[in-house]
Amino acid sequence: MKVVITGGTGFLGLRLARKILERRTLTGASGQQEPVEQLILFDAVTPAERPAGLDDRVTITSGDVADEKTIMGMVNGASLSVFHLASVVSAGAEQDFDLALEVNLDGGLNLLEACRAAPGLPRFVFTSSLAVFGGAAMPAEVGDDTKITPQNTYGMTKVINELLVNDYTRKGFLDGRGARLPTTVIRPGKPNKAASSFASGVFREPLSGNTCNLPVRRDTKMAIGGYRGVVDGMIALHEADNAAIGDDRTVNFPSIATDVEGMIAALKRVASDRKLGEIIDAPDPVIQSICEAWPSATRFDRATALGIKGAPDLDIMVRAYIEDYLDA
Repeated sequence: MKVVITGGTGFLGLRLARKILERRTLTGASGQQEPVEQLILFDAVTPAERPAGLDDRVTITSGDVADEKTIMGMVNGASLSVFHLASVVSAGAEQDFDLALEVNLDGGLNLLEACRAAPGLPRFVFTSSLAVFGGAAMPAEVGDDTKITPQNTYGMTKVINELLVNDYTRKGFLDGRGARLPTTVIRPGKPNKAASSFASGVFREPLSGNTCNLPVRRDTKMAIGGYRGVVDGMIALHEADNAAIGDDRTVNFPSIATDVEGMIAALKRVASDRKLGEIIDAPDPVIQSICEAWPSATRFDRATALGIKGAPDLDIMVRAYIEDYLDA
């Protein structure tokens, strides 16, 4: 079978690719486990050097997800699965509305149409976000059945894609599944334009001996998940029984509720033997307002029923990052 990962050379895309290569098989169009013979990592910008841990089944290609011809030429095959991670992220979408529509909406529709044109019944896993929730009526804890009223452009584009996945699945064009992700930590490398980027930076920068400029108050509440669990969860969602998912194809992924102060406390507990960089309060009203519009806690009963494991505690997330990216 052929697997395509958009955003494939990003943090989660590469971790997902390596996990799929390690598994060697996924459920294919036959409904049975099939060997992954081709894995395409598609991204807007690709690294100059080939990332480690990728074998000869992997092709890395760059391009524009909003270019219909490019997508139709890549997303095809008799047994096909697509993991759609590519997106203009939260703060970036607020800054450039037109780009968010082009990449997040046109790009998503291009992928869905390519899957529709492919023979068989492709599996399509879409990464949504808790940013789909918001508004004055949003409860402190959101569930899969909480009304969706996003208060940012990024969340709006995710909602539209969720609905498209529902309808393309209902029409029998593909077998779509959506992963509504919490803020995922700890991301290595440089900060990106996600409003939640600080949630990784508050761990990553001090662990590297660098100063972290914290743009939100320390009492800011968040729902977060660890990257290992998120990647395992995406594969579990891909493998889940179609009928068990039902007509609402997107599920809340497991998360834990915390505040920034709790995150800092976990960092200091786990890394008590390391010299940490300083954390400086540097309020950014725009980032604060975006984060306050998101839910601070989630229920994820449907994900649990599908075999997607719960999020670990903060200490485990910090240890995982140290093991994977600092001590490796």
